[in-house]
Amino acid sequence: MRTNRRLRWAAIPIAATLTIVLAGCTTAQLNGFLPGFVDGESAVTNHTERISGLWTTSWIVLLIVGLITWGLTIWAVVVYRRRKGQTGLPVQMRYNMPIEIFYTIVPLILVLGFFAFTARDQAAIEARFDKPDVQIEVMAKQWAWDFNYVNEDVYSAGIQAQPKLDAPAGTIKEAELPKLVLPVGAKVEFKLESRDVIHSFWVIDFLYKKDVIPGKTNYMSLIPERVGTYAGKCAELCGEYHSLMLFNVEVVSQADYDTYIESLRAAGNTGQLGQEYDRNSNLPGTGAPTIEEGH
Repeated sequence: MRTNRRLRWAAIPIAATLTIVLAGCTTAQLNGFLPGFVDGESAVTNHTERISGLWTTSWIVLLIVGLITWGLTIWAVVVYRRRKGQTGLPVQMRYNMPIEIFYTIVPLILVLGFFAFTARDQAAIEARFDKPDVQIEVMAKQWAWDFNYVNEDVYSAGIQAQPKLDAPAGTIKEAELPKLVLPVGAKVEFKLESRDVIHSFWVIDFLYKKDVIPGKTNYMSLIPERVGTYAGKCAELCGEYHSLMLFNVEVVSQADYDTYIESLRAAGNTGQLGQEYDRNSNLPGTGAPTIEEGH
């Protein structure tokens, strides 16, 4: 009884301390210091909290497993260490069925749990909208991005990041980066295409990326929920200037989005950029004339 009372009294201050510490955490801390979270503001997209929840919860579970494993290892090393004067081997024990069952069942539960929650969240994130409000065709190329605004029949063509000549090495001209503009609160569908090699479309604060593969169309669907400018880049090594394959995403109001679309139309950027610049269409075996055919 005394032992139980002591444990109970010890548990109360521990629980109170944990409650106070967790209550004092910022939004960023509660979400594992992942990008895309600002205190007092909404998440960047409708998927952001789901992704961060899966990530943070997984790490918490793994840290607990790690602490238990290391604790048991250290405990065994200390308690069963060789004492002074002891000789020979300790008593050898084999076939401890409860422990072997425990070491089999617990990892199985963890693997199944991770799989189940990952499959659930992946299905929700990968689901496409029946009727998206905005359709963007992303054309990846070495080493920049073109954006087709499908519904509005306009486009924006980009170039790779350009260095500033009168600035420290590594400084780029931010204003010249390809720009993708999205209306806040709209259902957006990205159609991802590549003109040459494998790229990866990654907006960092969206906490999600997807490969852009030649000859294969991939899709991303999301709802931008916070106005702001977010950095994007290619996350797949795609050649010499991979590090300069950057772009920015601007999430704006519907009125500002409409104004931007009209600015593209006024600049003559009407129509859609297609696959006419696809380098893979010129490869042997794709119908392009060869030297032999020329002769």
